[in-house]
Amino acid sequence: MSVFWVYFMLFASAFLECFCSSATNNSEVRLLLVSFDGFRASYLERYTFPNLQKMITDGALVKHVKNVFVTKTFPDHYSIVTGRYAESHGIVANYMYDTATNKTFSTFRDQDPFWWNEATPIWVTNQRQGHKSGGAMWPGTDVSIHNTTPSYYLNYNRSVPFSKRVDHIIEWFSNSTHPINFGTLYWEEPDSTGHHYGPNSKELVKMLKEVDDNIGYLIEQLQKTGLWNIVNVVITSDHGMAQCSDKKVIQLDNCIGRGNYTRVTFSPVTAILPLSDVNYVYKLLSNCDNHMKVYLKEDIPDHFHYKHNKRIQPILLVADEGWTIVQNGTIPQLGDHGYDNALPSMHPLLVAYGPVFQKAYKMESINSIDVYPLMCHILGLKEEPNNGTFRNVRCLLASESCVGLPDVIGIVIGSLMILITLSCLIILLKKRASPRRAFARLQLQDDDDDDPLID
Repeated sequence: MSVFWVYFMLFASAFLECFCSSATNNSEVRLLLVSFDGFRASYLERYTFPNLQKMITDGALVKHVKNVFVTKTFPDHYSIVTGRYAESHGIVANYMYDTATNKTFSTFRDQDPFWWNEATPIWVTNQRQGHKSGGAMWPGTDVSIHNTTPSYYLNYNRSVPFSKRVDHIIEWFSNSTHPINFGTLYWEEPDSTGHHYGPNSKELVKMLKEVDDNIGYLIEQLQKTGLWNIVNVVITSDHGMAQCSDKKVIQLDNCIGRGNYTRVTFSPVTAILPLSDVNYVYKLLSNCDNHMKVYLKEDIPDHFHYKHNKRIQPILLVADEGWTIVQNGTIPQLGDHGYDNALPSMHPLLVAYGPVFQKAYKMESINSIDVYPLMCHILGLKEEPNNGTFRNVRCLLASESCVGLPDVIGIVIGSLMILITLSCLIILLKKRASPRRAFARLQLQDDDDDDPLID
């Protein structure tokens, strides 16, 4: 049986080597990362997207992407391009306050590198490792992060139509002297419409058609310039969208006086900076409303990965899905996000098309932080420290021999059973085929006249 085990170990090691192999050629790879802000995963099931469906048919689809907490535009977009949780990359909200420097951050005042330098986004890594990057209004691409900006970028201006942003991206990829190998492209929709009218509105349906038309324009321009089968395209989003109602409003003024605290962030997740005793403010807020969870910073659940950063305020309020936290009055919008990132309504999707990706392949779910190591692998970049796991997304790649672990175990056990059976059969056949020379020799010895027993 020793020979059998040698053969089995050789077989198992060869199989596992094949299973874990990676053969992506990174020398000529180009990658475009696209975000349609607020594109909820379930939209794909509820509405038709002819152009997006073309990419899904010939590419890969991840049905649900679990984004990081808090499910807001700036934290989630920075997590995608750094592979880090919000507490690790430092962009912990759309609005922030730093007590040590008295600095404030908002979606309109976001270009101070101070806020961004706690992590390194992939376009900076790409530049440092000898390549060119381009950023068409992706959050952070117009900021000098670690003294580096993309080779080409656009200052954020929401009045610039999506088609113009695409034209810039195409120009950067096609540049005859200094082309980019990595680009990011961002658009505010359907988030803006979802906020105003809600995720179940007819206005959103109309906007989703425009989103698909924009995807069609991107495809058309890539085809026209010969880039369609060269540039790998990843389309995703930062978060989903939940339906809100003016009947689901939590009014803080009913619970605590405004002189006791400063509201740093607002809406479903509200960061509170107490101006008086922290425990006093916490006690008042804890008894405020059953549809709102109240956490001291040190008690924020570990699975949120949202307490180990100085920019996270001493008290955090988290509303139940569909509820909104205000100081007083009603809500100005019918859709929102920022809720618990475990909620399906907060999840976007991911579609990947291009020569490096599998065709007609579907996965149920990944984490948004896993997109970063995937992109680094595709581009051949050495990763910066991150919280993502390449193993979770490797099956999206055509170069990966991807069999699920249960299938691997089944194949190995099945092969073991077959080898054992064959070994037993071989041993049995050898025994049956062996000549009985020993018995024939004894017979001759019994007939020998010189046998001392006969004397």
